[in-house]
Amino acid sequence: MPCQFRVLTFLLTATCALPAAAQDIGLAAIEAKLAAQQAQIERLHALLAEQSEQIERLTATPAEPQLQMSVPALPQTSPTATNLAAPTDASFRIPGLDIGGDMRVRQEWNVIEGRERSRSSVRARLRSTYKIDDHFAVGTQIATGDPDDPNSTDVTLGNFVDDFRVSLDQAWVRYTNGGLTAYAGKFPQQFQRTDMLWDGDVSPQGVAVAYGANIGKARADARGLWFVIDEASIARDSDMIGGQLAVSAPLASDIRGGLTGSYYHYRLGSVAGADAGDFRGNLISGGRYVSDFRLIEGIGTLNWAGLSPRWPLSFTADYVHNTGAAVAGDTAFNLEFAAGRAARPGDWRVAYNYSEVEVDSVLAAFSHDNIDLSTNYQLHGFGIGYVPAEHLQLDLLWYHYRPLDPAYAGGLSPDQWLDRIRLAFMVSF
Repeated sequence: MPCQFRVLTFLLTATCALPAAAQDIGLAAIEAKLAAQQAQIERLHALLAEQSEQIERLTATPAEPQLQMSVPALPQTSPTATNLAAPTDASFRIPGLDIGGDMRVRQEWNVIEGRERSRSSVRARLRSTYKIDDHFAVGTQIATGDPDDPNSTDVTLGNFVDDFRVSLDQAWVRYTNGGLTAYAGKFPQQFQRTDMLWDGDVSPQGVAVAYGANIGKARADARGLWFVIDEASIARDSDMIGGQLAVSAPLASDIRGGLTGSYYHYRLGSVAGADAGDFRGNLISGGRYVSDFRLIEGIGTLNWAGLSPRWPLSFTADYVHNTGAAVAGDTAFNLEFAAGRAARPGDWRVAYNYSEVEVDSVLAAFSHDNIDLSTNYQLHGFGIGYVPAEHLQLDLLWYHYRPLDPAYAGGLSPDQWLDRIRLAFMVSF
């Protein structure tokens, strides 16, 4: 019995153990199969990723190359010109090339007893600068207006909708090296100035050199100009040699003052290229100027920024004496007071100026044309400027004036005050 009992016990134990062993064998097989499937899935993922990269390489659009253009001696504009914003797509940018310009629409009212007149005018200018390297640049400006009028680019609307005249107003080459700047060609005005002597539209032609340096907190600038006015094949050419020295320095933490001295020596040998607009205002005899023009000019400025950044105050005094005048009318002066600025949206600027300009004190061919008297006038000027948005400006100007010396008043009464009002809207880019 004991032996049979042990055999029976062994058989029962073996029988009970068979399902557990079988279960262990089944789980191992399942785990092995799952591991093989996972490995296969990973191989499939890797294959899909490789195929996707191949598809992207085959279907992708090639990157557009950077546009490179050789721009031959392309001319430019005024140093105060505003540059055109570059396109967002860098592939359309031309390295070294800047473009800018402005357009002004203006309405004018002239109040003169017996002959009131109003007119609308437009001025458009487009300028470009191409920088050749670190020292040389070339530039140009095209503008509307009469190409025979050096001090105006305005076009009066009318003439049964005739097209505007457009001409090459500037074409120059410029060299810069440190504080040295040199121009050759027909270039922007390089002298510090007021409109009494130089209209803002006048672009001298010839050669100009300027050098500026900081001396402590002060700034000194020296400028020279050889101005070709009229070339003649037989008579002596007409030209001008001019020089200017300017110094500015802080007088206090929020006050800055400046002094500028200039000399302009005109040698008017030939006037064959002159027209009525070039002789305006000055005394003429036999088709030539009565006086020589050797002008000594002094400009003083005083600026105070303490009121607020948006409301700086400034005072400018400009005095000119013509040592070559053949008559007593050889002196001119202009005083201007201004408050505010016209630089950012919301800015306001108001100004008042008073001028007395004798008949041969300045060369009228290049002085301002804000009124219809270029010399021999007494003037009160009022101006309000407002900047409603970026690159936009509104200006309201009022000129109240009369002849200064009755001997040169022409058909105007010396006691008669004249008025000119201008409303202008300008867009710059």
